[in-house]
Amino acid sequence: MRPIVKLNTYVSAVLVAGAVLLVPFVTMATAAEEGPAAKMVGPQLDALKKSRAQATKFLRASQADDGSWTSPMATGITALVTTSLLRSDVPVDDPMVAKALKNLEGFIQKDGGIYFDQSNHRNYETSICVLAFAAANADGRYDKTLAGAAKFLRGLQWDEDEGLTKSDDGYGGAGYGSHERPDLSNTQFFMEALKATGAGEDDPNIQNALLFVSRCQNLESQYNTTKFASKINDGGFYYTIAAGGTSQAGVELNGGLRSYGSMTYAGLKSMVYAGLDAEDKRVKAALQWITDHYTVSENPGMKQMGVFYYYHTFAKTLDTLDLQMLEDKDGDKHDWRKELAEILMQRQFENGSWLNTTPRWYEGDPNLATAYSLLALSYCQPQPVK
Repeated sequence: MRPIVKLNTYVSAVLVAGAVLLVPFVTMATAAEEGPAAKMVGPQLDALKKSRAQATKFLRASQADDGSWTSPMATGITALVTTSLLRSDVPVDDPMVAKALKNLEGFIQKDGGIYFDQSNHRNYETSICVLAFAAANADGRYDKTLAGAAKFLRGLQWDEDEGLTKSDDGYGGAGYGSHERPDLSNTQFFMEALKATGAGEDDPNIQNALLFVSRCQNLESQYNTTKFASKINDGGFYYTIAAGGTSQAGVELNGGLRSYGSMTYAGLKSMVYAGLDAEDKRVKAALQWITDHYTVSENPGMKQMGVFYYYHTFAKTLDTLDLQMLEDKDGDKHDWRKELAEILMQRQFENGSWLNTTPRWYEGDPNLATAYSLLALSYCQPQPVK
């Protein structure tokens, strides 16, 4: 197979005969654009550094004495903030980060999970904590913790232990960790956590997760024969096929579950983690949806709901694909790093934070919105044109 993440000469998506084709990057520079700036993609480095420094200053001030953010019980938020700081070049031994890691260590459970002991979000919290500990693990200090967490997460995946077979819609997915159905959001975090602990694309749990991810795509194929597969068939993704199916973007008149931005990027990234390449029909269809709905102004299909989650997933996915430019349905080429960084800088408050005035999914919490934004910006580093 030819993994899409290694196709670093294929960095722009265009529409050809109704299908997405990856073609070599063509610079946006015109004859009038000369000098070093014409040979780089991404935002101005000074502006990026300033934005990240302001956000870091805000988070330093908003951290509680116990090392947490928002609430002593908000393990997921504290872990997301910690990861965002580590990815923003704040060192592990910085007092703020050290205190946060110490706080998270207090949630390591005997079963290997990392979660608040009364939480119903065991998969989510453990997966997010794994990313934080993995980012802080250059010296191997968290090797044992990460191994225990990976084993715990594998036990949460919906499979034969829950009485399912591979033909069941929910098979291979991951949920919050309580007695609920799996969903694509939790599954992408589950896959990221396993990848961070060393799981490769051929890992059985990763491949089982791919079964679930494929069934959350609006694409009829041999990989998806569910009742929703052909109703919309636009290549995008929705929240879950399990328990009757749900899309946060709503339902079409024919009963189809609408695709939306954050889940489509999450689905595509998860497929790449599972080893699918640019020739796979599922990848082609997802890229088609992305080119048709490219934007940094909103979460496509959801407007401003979950927009900071979208920014993070958008950035990580396109970085994973190793794309420098993305061509939209009108043929316009986008330096997505530059455009995303600039919209985030515009939305940043003077105190360095971000806040979603459409506060669904806790994005009205400035600590969470700032963590998502810092994570997104960590993928926007300027880089030379390839």
